This record gives sequence, structure tokens and C-alpha cells, in this order.
Amino acid sequence: MNINVRRPHVILRYLAVAGNIFSLGLLNIRAYSSDCDDSNKYKPAVVYSNADIQKIQIGQENKGRSGVYQWTNLLNGKSYVGSSVNLYKRFSCYYSLRKLEANISNSMIYKALAKYGYSNFRLEILEYCEPNDAINREQYYLDLLHPEYNICKTAGSTMGKTHTEEVRAKMAAARVGKTHSLETLEKLSSVHKGEGNPMFGKNHSDEARKKISEAGLGRARPEGSGTPCKKLEVFDIKNNQATPYDSILAASVALGIPKSVISKRLASEHRKPYKGQYTFKKLS
Repeated sequence: MNINVRRPHVILRYLAVAGNIFSLGLLNIRAYSSDCDDSNKYKPAVVYSNADIQKIQIGQENKGRSGVYQWTNLLNGKSYVGSSVNLYKRFSCYYSLRKLEANISNSMIYKALAKYGYSNFRLEILEYCEPNDAINREQYYLDLLHPEYNICKTAGSTMGKTHTEEVRAKMAAARVGKTHSLETLEKLSSVHKGEGNPMFGKNHSDEARKKISEAGLGRARPEGSGTPCKKLEVFDIKNNQATPYDSILAASVALGIPKSVISKRLASEHRKPYKGQYTFKKLS
């Protein structure tokens, strides 16, 4: 499989595909294990053998903890070592589609995660430590393991650095006119469907729904800017409550339901409750 990683608009299609093909045994590729030359030099505190199916567990077990971690590519054995005073927040960044897109052009580990898919990576917590020891311990493992995906071999060398306004302007200008292909857009959408959506299985409080709805009120739309917003009402059968929304987007954000699902149900006047809980009705 020859993938041009210099073209971000074709990379993200492999987020899940590469992992699924490998797991089905359709590719004759050697899967690397921890039995390497350095394996006897350290004993990880925790090992997550499949970073895809264990992502929820990874988040739950690392809340409020600091330490040093290592990503290992199961297909080629390459690795990345990092540290954080907030592992939960750091791992959330790795699983964030927005962060993935933002860092894919300047980070080897983000690029690799996008190319090979999370299911082809093992995540290890090399050790938990106090926040003020994280950088020193990261440097220890950088010197010990020589990870290939680490561009900089000095721990913490980029901490506290920010881009100047001039650099930010150039970065923004470089993105002007660039668009994703239809295939990539579909892949981006699928990543946040179902369990991939941060709101999966959750419901906003009445207060939160009201704030989201009110946030869209009073905003002026530039002349000719797209189609008018479709006002709708969502009825929550389980809570016996009807909530009006000023747009499909507002309802999608509030409920964690894909916009496409809401649009289709409004267009077809689908009467069966979505997931046995929500029905949708157009408002004039």
C-alpha cells in the first residue's frame, strides 16, 4: 500500500481502513511486538494493545494523571515518546479530528496515526510520575528508546513557544483555497458518528440546550449566504419534552445527532423515533 503522506486531503481515509484490513489478515505485513532490543530495558506501567478499541478505557484510566507515554506502530515498529502533566487532555488531542488535521503536516506521530489508523498502534504508559518530573522522565526514555517519530530529541524543547502574528497570518493564508475531496469529507464525517461523537450516549441539560439555542438568535446572515436555516422542534419521548431549535446545526450540536440524520428525517417526515427517543418536526 503506497500512500503519499504529503497530501493531507487523502491521508485521513486510512484512519479506520488500514486497521480493519490488517485485522482481517488481508495484508501480509509483519506486526511488531514489544519483543525488541529495548524491551528488557523498561517495564511499562500500562499497555493498551489496540489504541482504537481501547480509546474509552485510555481516557477513563488517565484522568488527572501525569506521566510518560509511548505510541508504537505495530506494522513497522516505529515509536513516539511524549509526556504530559495531564495525560487525559493529551490523549484527547490525539483522538480529536480537529487536532489531527491541524498537526498532520508538522508532526510525524499525527501523520502516522492518520496514515495507519489507531488500530495499528499500541499505547503504553511508560510510567506515571509527578507533574514536575514529567520532562526529566521523558528525556530518560528518549535517550533509552530512540523513538523514530520524535522530530526533536530534547524533551520539553517546544514548551511555552507561540507563533507570532506574522507566522499565524502566513499559516492562515496557506490554507486559503484548499478544500477536501468528497471522499475525505465523508471520512471526516464518519469519524464522529456513533461512539466517535463526544456526545454519544449523553444528553444536554435543559439549561445547556437553551443556551445553545439562544446563541444562534440575532445573528445576521450575509446576503446570499447559503440556504435559510430550518427551524425545528425535537420531542424527547423519554423525558416527555419538546425543544425548539433555530437550525438543524443547533439541534445536532445540542443532541449529538449527525445533521444528515436530522435533515433526512425532516425531509421524509419519518415518524419512528431516532434511537427510540427523538422525533423531529419542522417549524414554520
